[in-house]
Amino acid sequence: MNIQFCRLSHIKIADIIALNTNDRVLKQMPLADGTQFDEQQCIAWVKGKEKQWQEHGYGPWAFLVNDKFAGWGGLQYEDGDADLALVLHPQYWGLGKQIFNEIIKRAFNEMGFESVTILLPPTRKNLKGVYLLGFELEGEVILSGERFIKYRLYKPSI
Repeated sequence: MNIQFCRLSHIKIADIIALNTNDRVLKQMPLADGTQFDEQQCIAWVKGKEKQWQEHGYGPWAFLVNDKFAGWGGLQYEDGDADLALVLHPQYWGLGKQIFNEIIKRAFNEMGFESVTILLPPTRKNLKGVYLLGFELEGEVILSGERFIKYRLYKPSI
């Protein structure tokens, strides 16, 4: 299985819309407000994600599995932190750990981050995997009016 990272601007808008409006995916995305996510909104959304690269030198990628769009994620600037996002089409959910490992490798080895964060909704009850990955509970934050629990993963000391 070949997994590649590329910029979201290289992905067909229809493919991004299909992912970001998938009912199973939306259940994991509390900031998705359930309103129409059409072509115009998707283009603006992609531009916003690309702007992260321009302003901060990092941002989300698109993930390709065997040259097919599987999802998006990576590091996004969030209140001074590199916040990790990982949104995969349900048929690729089994690849989350492998993609996560590549994001973390790039974050700590290539980009030089000392830590990354994740923000999870309080409804997320199964946190065993979060702690097994090494994340530590940091506290609560409010983002766009929604409450999240913030976890931090520190760069391993060698």
